[in-house]
Amino acid sequence: MSNFNIQEELKKIPDNPGVYLMKNTFNEIIYVGKAKNLKKRVRQYFQSKNHAVKIQNMIKNISEFEYIMTDNELEALILEANLIKKHMPKYNTLLRDDKQYPYIKISTNEKYPRIIKVREVKKDGARYYGPYASNYAVNEIIHIINNLFSVRKCSLKLDGTKKSQRPCLNYHINKCSAPCMGGVDKAEYRKEVDKVIDFLNGSGDDIVELLKTNMTEASKNLDFELAAKYRDQIKSIEIIHEKQKIDAATVVADQDVIGTAIGIEEACVQVFFIRSGKIIGREHYLLTNIENETREEIVSSFITQFYTGTVYIPKEVLIECEIEERELFESLLSEKRGNKVTIKTPVKGDKNMLVKMVKKNALEILEKGSARIKKNMEESQVALNDLKNLLGLDEMPFRIEAFDISNIQGVESVGSMVVFEKGMPSNSNYRRFKIKTVVGPNDYKSMEEVIERRLNRGLSSEEENGFNKMPDLMLIDGGKGQTGIAERVVENYGLNIPVCGMVKDDKHTTNGLLYKGQEIPLKRTSEVYKLIWKIQEEAHRFAISYHRNLRDKTVFKSELDNIKGIGEKRKINLLRHFGSVESIKTKTAEELAKVPTMNKTAAELVFNYFHQ
Repeated sequence: MSNFNIQEELKKIPDNPGVYLMKNTFNEIIYVGKAKNLKKRVRQYFQSKNHAVKIQNMIKNISEFEYIMTDNELEALILEANLIKKHMPKYNTLLRDDKQYPYIKISTNEKYPRIIKVREVKKDGARYYGPYASNYAVNEIIHIINNLFSVRKCSLKLDGTKKSQRPCLNYHINKCSAPCMGGVDKAEYRKEVDKVIDFLNGSGDDIVELLKTNMTEASKNLDFELAAKYRDQIKSIEIIHEKQKIDAATVVADQDVIGTAIGIEEACVQVFFIRSGKIIGREHYLLTNIENETREEIVSSFITQFYTGTVYIPKEVLIECEIEERELFESLLSEKRGNKVTIKTPVKGDKNMLVKMVKKNALEILEKGSARIKKNMEESQVALNDLKNLLGLDEMPFRIEAFDISNIQGVESVGSMVVFEKGMPSNSNYRRFKIKTVVGPNDYKSMEEVIERRLNRGLSSEEENGFNKMPDLMLIDGGKGQTGIAERVVENYGLNIPVCGMVKDDKHTTNGLLYKGQEIPLKRTSEVYKLIWKIQEEAHRFAISYHRNLRDKTVFKSELDNIKGIGEKRKINLLRHFGSVESIKTKTAEELAKVPTMNKTAAELVFNYFHQ
């Protein structure tokens, strides 16, 4: 570092376009910038005196710099965005967002298309709908589609060269026409897919009316749980088919509208996603390190970082102010989309009113959000401090990792790890572990494997991938057995990491902690309880989402497959009759024998398997 002579190195910089990286005495990247001419741009930092305060502070901390030449400005812009996301430099304006929005994909590039949720749009001939701001709504819509239309749910490759030997359970319960068996005409199947396409294109009024009728009927029959289910489905459809339509003369087919509100320490950027003349979603983003940044610079930073990371680019982007290098940004978006994209700043008319509406939303979110974020942070600090005192820890647990083991129908055991930093979820650090060394549903051994793999990765990891940061506290979703195993693994690695079990009541809700063999009750009104409950719910949600993915791949695989003499028909009948493997485990041989296709011998095989 001391051998780096800034004035000498400035003489060597080329006139090419490219990206430059400023570093401090610890060799950390503190700023990333792009330039049409590297020599002129980098020299300005050290020759000019008229810099903003933030840039002056940054210059004081520069010990060396390096640069990367590119062929043109567009390449420099893309590289700059990627490096900012990777290194999160201290003095760059940063987009604090790790969301990847879901899309609904109809695989019309396949002989027998499927309807699936994806987070990446590919040029593969399939049809994509989105992006949608509500992940829950997308899951509900796909669930409704699967119930209303006989479209396959499996991921089998059905190209006509190979047929399945037997259909899955969906065929037996009339939710799939079994194209895997070749029993449905391709043209007939496509008619069903076309109905789904019409539905996603907005022609869902008939379905909504049907659901409303079903909801009313369920209410009359006093089946309020079923009525609530229909109500939630209707609400999800309304989220997807947003009722706020824009005048057709105001919009192009696909359009994003961007508005900003600038605070003292952060800026809020609100985006309305308009698709086919409808607002199908809206989302806000926070940018930090905005000191002395103009509105134009904030909008430019947002466009660069957001659109180099998102999977879909609309035909038109509306913004509230003119930005420098607008043509360069248009080239960036056009290249990613594959055809012409325009960035416009409307000064009058309906489009101008639309931008003002979005800007107003951004201001409201900034005002309310700042207060809410501040309140959440204060509550989290109280919770962490109380947790520290409750457990007698030396320091506040800045990073908490929670581990859970679960399985589907007795197989496909998985481990999940959710991470909370400063009392808030750190989604990018979540991890999943598919159990490799344990056969069957053994939660103790599975927990042992997961903790060992997590610690191994942490101790051997040199890159900042989330694993290199060790937790200040581990929470185990399990009883004394699993908690004890986690404690033993941590001790074997010579680490001093506190391990707590989450004690649950009869309703599977956390009501206390297990620490060093002692149960510590939690008051439900305390901030500690709220934090632990939030962590437990997030761990459960994360594990369930993984199970859904695995279910799509394994299609009704269950522990019953391990029992010799229990074939597909018997398995389906048992599951249909009793509902789950857990229920089957509680039945007597006599009860099992009464199920269609079962007999005394088969029933004893099942009973003995679970009770040996």
